[in-house]
Amino acid sequence: MSFSVTVQPSGRQFNMQRDETVLGAALHAGVGLPYGCKDGACGSCKCKLVEGRVIHGAHQLKALSPAEEQAGYVLTCCATPQTDLVLESRQVVGLGDFPVMKMPTRVTSITRPSSDVAILRLQLPATSNFGWRAGQFVEFILKDGSRRSYSMANAPHTAKDPAVNGIELHIRHMPGGLFTDHVFTAMKEKEILRMEGPLGTFFVREDSERPIVLLASGTGFAPIKAIVEHLRFKNNTRPVSLYWGCRAKADLYLHDWAQTQADELPWLTYVPVLSHARPEDGWAGRQGLVHLAVLEDWRDLSAHEVYACGAPIMVESARRDFVARAGLSEDDFYADAFTSEADKHGQSVPASQP
Repeated sequence: MSFSVTVQPSGRQFNMQRDETVLGAALHAGVGLPYGCKDGACGSCKCKLVEGRVIHGAHQLKALSPAEEQAGYVLTCCATPQTDLVLESRQVVGLGDFPVMKMPTRVTSITRPSSDVAILRLQLPATSNFGWRAGQFVEFILKDGSRRSYSMANAPHTAKDPAVNGIELHIRHMPGGLFTDHVFTAMKEKEILRMEGPLGTFFVREDSERPIVLLASGTGFAPIKAIVEHLRFKNNTRPVSLYWGCRAKADLYLHDWAQTQADELPWLTYVPVLSHARPEDGWAGRQGLVHLAVLEDWRDLSAHEVYACGAPIMVESARRDFVARAGLSEDDFYADAFTSEADKHGQSVPASQP
């Protein structure tokens, strides 16, 4: 059975089958709906159901609560239609500029800027026309069919730079993690990995002139680094404030790189923030929660765009507090929450019944 889906306010329409997810059908039809994890864990694809009825697959309570579902919100990544639908969702311009493809990639180098972070550089096939937007991610397809997602940490224009020669990823060790244990104990140069991408809608909206706040925690810095590189390459003039939150000084694994960018670029300000500074750090900088540091500096964010990437709790807290306390429009908050496998198996809501 086929259903029609209309997305407002753009008026874009597409048809889909009853057993498809709304997001999957939209992306297949070239309609750029926002999304992140595609697993019902992050809430990035949440939008308003104006007309019609859907059934939700199992999803995380934090991504869509029963109260939100009662209020008419849906997660397009795990919603299947029961009738024709009308959705209210902002469109992601340029999402389909680079086709999603599967390909092999070769590990060219593994470096350790800190004890629990590895920087991987991966060579793309010589015949590949793989492209991406700064901020997007790829998924590795493991031998058992499971997938792990990591953001590109370099801007697209650097892919042919001999120092990079492909893509750069920042991987934090999650003890017991199927993929990260392998990266930190057994992975060797020249190993072949299989990946799919580019994926995600976390990238700067370049049709805007609004000042930008870039907000990162931990290795959420990876896509933020790519965005800074891209803005520099594009001769950006918009004011950009970069806030990077970590626990201890050693966790700011590319602190010198970020500081150098701020020293060289008149439009960029860099503010590192430690939540658990230790005496041996000798830290004289900002302390506390990174999103609260933003609020200390910006009491009014109504004229800004915010791009936040990192731990789900940081992203959720920033979205809530920036909107409630600093007047940020929800439509100007863009996020990529790093949902681990543990996050995806947290407090969940079972699939709804037809």
